[in-house]
Parts: sequence; C-alpha cells; structure tokens
Amino acid sequence: MTESIVDARGMRCPWPALRLARAMRESPAVTILADDPAAPAEIAALADHERWEVSPIMGGFIVRRSPWAMP
Repeated sequence: MTESIVDARGMRCPWPALRLARAMRESPAVTILADDPAAPAEIAALADHERWEVSPIMGGFIVRRSPWAMP
C-alpha cells in the first residue's frame, strides 16, 4: 500500500476528519492538508481515538498507524 494525500483545504469540520478516516481505511499513512482552524483539534481527537500517530507539517499533518495499535 502507498501513502495517500487528502486535500481538505476549504472544507469545514468535520469534513477533513471524515476524509482522513476514509483514507486511513486503505492506507498506512495519509498526508492531510487542511486550513479550517478547527481541523487540528478534530484530527487530533480522531487520531487519539484510533491510536494513530500525528505529525504536523506546513499546512497539514501526516497521520500514520501506530505499529502497536490494534486493527
């Protein structure tokens, strides 16, 4: 599987988090670009719930499955 890129710029929450969740079903890592001020909190909450790792990048985040997380 390859990494995916989700461009959620211009979308308001909860859409960036929903697009991220969909992309993570089929990819071990996703780069999500989001500019909604609420997106960081929404993405962090989703990642915490799913036990994903989140790394901030310019304009978005890289989200990866944690190696120790249960499927």
